[in-house]
Amino acid sequence: MSAGANLGTTIRFRPLNVGRYFLWGSFALVLAVLPLFFSAGFAITMMSQMGIFIIAALAYNMLLGETGLLSFGHAVYTGLGSYFAIHALNWIAAGTLPLPVALVPLVGGLFGLLFGLLFGYIITKKAGTTFAMITLGIGEMVFAASLMFPSFFGGEGGISANRVVGKPFLGITYGPAIQVYYLIALWTFVAMIAMFALTRTPLGRVANAVRDNPERAEFIGYNTHIVRFLMFALSGFFAGIAGGLSAINFEIVSAESVGAQRSGGMLLAAYIGGVGVFFGPVIGAIIFTFFLVAMSNMTKAWLLYLGLFFMAIVMFAPGGIASVILMNLRVWKAGFMNRLWKPYAALASAGVIALGGFVAIVEMTYKLSDSGGGGAFSVFGIPIDLAKPLSWIVAGLVLAVGGFLYRRAWVAMKREWDDIQSILAERAT
Repeated sequence: MSAGANLGTTIRFRPLNVGRYFLWGSFALVLAVLPLFFSAGFAITMMSQMGIFIIAALAYNMLLGETGLLSFGHAVYTGLGSYFAIHALNWIAAGTLPLPVALVPLVGGLFGLLFGLLFGYIITKKAGTTFAMITLGIGEMVFAASLMFPSFFGGEGGISANRVVGKPFLGITYGPAIQVYYLIALWTFVAMIAMFALTRTPLGRVANAVRDNPERAEFIGYNTHIVRFLMFALSGFFAGIAGGLSAINFEIVSAESVGAQRSGGMLLAAYIGGVGVFFGPVIGAIIFTFFLVAMSNMTKAWLLYLGLFFMAIVMFAPGGIASVILMNLRVWKAGFMNRLWKPYAALASAGVIALGGFVAIVEMTYKLSDSGGGGAFSVFGIPIDLAKPLSWIVAGLVLAVGGFLYRRAWVAMKREWDDIQSILAERAT
């Protein structure tokens, strides 16, 4: 056989995935230019928290979405990462730890990995409901420990620190919020790339196999316990990075950081966005943080709106928002999106009307409970007097009319959607 023939059998050409590079480049560009359009202090703070929660939600999805492990206590690893990161800031200030502030999130990640290894080996021996209950128990145990050992955890008051420590690098002190945002944005981008790359490794593929059919994975020679253990530990590492960034951002860590409420937030974010798609938890984290930061400052009813939104996702889009996006991308690629613009516009318009009436009634009810029977306030800039029955009647009529129109628009949209899906199914066969 000639040398040319040997050469032809060994060289492989794999074209670049231009679309993937374009998406990642676009995402990096968005992270870089967002503060140019949203420069207010509140917006910078909210975007910083979004970046932190994106890492936490993706780390959680390494368990739920990639490995099929439902955890009720994953805030343990973000919280413990935060505690060690806040202590690292204090050690840097005392001169005992020669580490740049930009690398403090790595301290959180390493301790998240350490505790992931420590707890994970035992926890991942089981899966399913048993795994979920054990994670819940460990979460409550760590939360109790955070109150029992104030010398390390700081008790109910927590541990505080100053992020403006060490020598400035190129004039960066991390005092201004915008500098902290760009630090979080950089870590978010790097962590996302690392977690996405992990899903493409043999470990990530085997984790999917363990999620889908653990018995078959065992049969072909994989140790499902070790696979779950490794994914759990790596998830703890990235969760710890999120915790370290949180310590820098807030400069204080309390027992709430390891509480069940924080773990529940990760679960909600991952499920709202869609656990079956990598970018799903990113969408979910952005939406959840918007509710947590922005909506909580607008209304006392934000938890009600979040709960109803989550119920709507479970009922009408169980695959999460990402699944809806992907289904519509399939329709768009097939050239049928022109048939859905009008039904979608009618559905959105009716939904806005119904939502306006519903929000008005909810806000009026909350205001009534606060004022003790009366008072004037505004919803969407419209003045409302609670003492007048007309306000309640108008809000109820708006809700009823919007609901009626929404129902009709939904039926029309569903008919068009089903027709398109039947055509696509015929093409596939």
